[in-house]
Parts: sequence; C-alpha cells; structure tokens
Amino acid sequence: MRDTLAFGVQQDERPCLERAFAQRRLGVRCLDVFMNGDTAPLAAGHEIISVSVNADLDADVLRTLDRGGTRMIAQRATGFNNIALDTAAELGMTVARVSYYSPFSVAEFAWSLAMAAGRRVVRAARRTREFDFRLDGLMGRDMHGRTAGIVGTGKIGEAFTRIAHGFGMRLLGWDIAENPACAELGMRYVELPRLLAEADLISLHVPLLPDTHHLIDGGALRSMKDDALLINTSRGGLIDTEALVEELRRGRFSGVGLDVYEAESGLFFLDKSLDVIQDDTLARLMTFNNVLVTSHQAYYTADAVGQIVETTAGNVADYLAGRTGADVLTAPGLPPAARR
Repeated sequence: MRDTLAFGVQQDERPCLERAFAQRRLGVRCLDVFMNGDTAPLAAGHEIISVSVNADLDADVLRTLDRGGTRMIAQRATGFNNIALDTAAELGMTVARVSYYSPFSVAEFAWSLAMAAGRRVVRAARRTREFDFRLDGLMGRDMHGRTAGIVGTGKIGEAFTRIAHGFGMRLLGWDIAENPACAELGMRYVELPRLLAEADLISLHVPLLPDTHHLIDGGALRSMKDDALLINTSRGGLIDTEALVEELRRGRFSGVGLDVYEAESGLFFLDKSLDVIQDDTLARLMTFNNVLVTSHQAYYTADAVGQIVETTAGNVADYLAGRTGADVLTAPGLPPAARR
C-alpha cells in the first residue's frame, strides 16, 4: 500500500498533514498512537510510514517494519537519535527527516521557559487563581546586564542569542564551530567549563549525540552558579536528570525550564493524569517549585508544524519519484560517508 501511514499525529497537526499530502496528490492515514515495539505491527502492508519525534525506531522495531514491507520512513523531526540508522541501512530502508523548520519556534519557547521560571510566573498564576495576591517568594531578577551562556549556536541558538542581545545581556557561546552572526552580536566563544561557571542563564541547543549525552552531568551542574537559570529545549539526554535532582535538593538554581526529558518516551504527548507514574526521577523533579516542565512543545507552532509537514510530504514525494533529497539519512545505494 502506497498511502503513508502516519504515527503519533496530534489533533492540531492532522489537518495540516492531510492538506500537505493532498496538495501533492498523495494519500495519508493518521494514527494517534506512537511508533514503538508494540505498535510496529500496525504498519504491516504499508510501504511508507511517517513517525513523530518520540517514535522508538530501534533495531528490533525496524526489523518488524521490514518484515511487514515498510521501505521508507519519513520522520517529522530534525533529530534522529531515536533511529537505528545502521540497521535501517542494512535493511535497505530509506529514512528521511526534516532538516529545517522555524528556529524561532524553539528559541522563543526557550525564552518563555526562562522568563516563566525566572519570574515565578507559574507560581504566581496558581496563587492568583485562589485570590492569593501576596508577593512573598515571587521575586525575580532583571535579565539586562546579566550573562547568557548559549550551548550550541546553530540556527536555534542564533535565534536565542538575538533575543538575549535584545535584553542587553553579555553573550557567551560554546560550539564546535563559531557562528559569525552570533559573533557580530558580541558573543564571545569560550570553553564549556567557563561558560557554565560564568553564565546566569544557560540554554542548551546542541543535538543529542554520543559525545553530547549527559553533556550537563553532575560536575557541570556543580560548576554553575547557585542562582543560575538552566533551560533545555533540545534533547533530554543532554542533562543527567538524576544529578540535576540532587543539585535541586541542595537548594540550587534560581530556576530550571525543561521542555524535554531523557526518559520522555512513553510519557510525553500522552494523557497520564489517571496513571501512577513509575518514573521516580520525573516525579521528584516535578516537586520542586523552581522547576518548570513542559511536554516537548517548543516546536509546536503553526509556522513550524506547517514547515514540518510540508517537508515530510515532499520527502515522501521524492521517494516515490526515485529521488534522494537533502533530507535523506540513509537509502539503498547511499554510501555511509554521505549519510547526514
């Protein structure tokens, strides 16, 4: 069957996805369940599937898909740490991603977390709904004149930097390569330990790779200022969450804003309000008044989702036409060195 079977489609996303495929005269069926070992058999008979950022495409899942006849996977996300690409290549599967969408969606949301955590907005909103208008415990601080440390200065990091520049902040950056646009704004590139030690606000914008897994570990957390703000809208695995909980128990950090969590698969995007949460680390994290957790929604704007589904439909159209576009991660005949 050449209609695309799309997994993990959000209610708001569905009409956008259906419209993008219809404009290319392509068929698509949408499911709200996420791709994992339990749901992979649902793809049997479908040559093309599309998955969301929280899909689990490990080697076993890919082999199940292969036995069911799936030959192409179109991921509706930029990151691909959730896909066993080597296995996909061995099976001769084509895997494509969305290599670009609005960086402003994530950067602006990172700032939303920073301001909400730093200015105690959530706590204040809860109080005022109960007609408690005291200011005790709500004191924040100005961003102007303080130091922003941007870890990763690609497109999203650059957009975050421009906002920080607008606040009048001192800019420190860390990346494997300098971004001239950030340097023009006055950013000074330094080693990561110095950035972590000097920054009042630290925002993470690097991909999750073997080298960046737990980039912010216990030692990195201990090197930060006691009143620092830590924001992560990239990938949960960048932070050692158990180490973060230990530092929070010591009363450290002015605020922490997390839109991602390293064990979010099977939790985020789902209604777990009636369940007993078995993840003790996440449950403990939620108890801290200075921690704000959201459910991987930084990308979720009409602008960004529109670009994501348009690119996804284009990737499927390319596959059907026998084209290997720039978003392809692996495909039959694509040499390993060419994989992005």
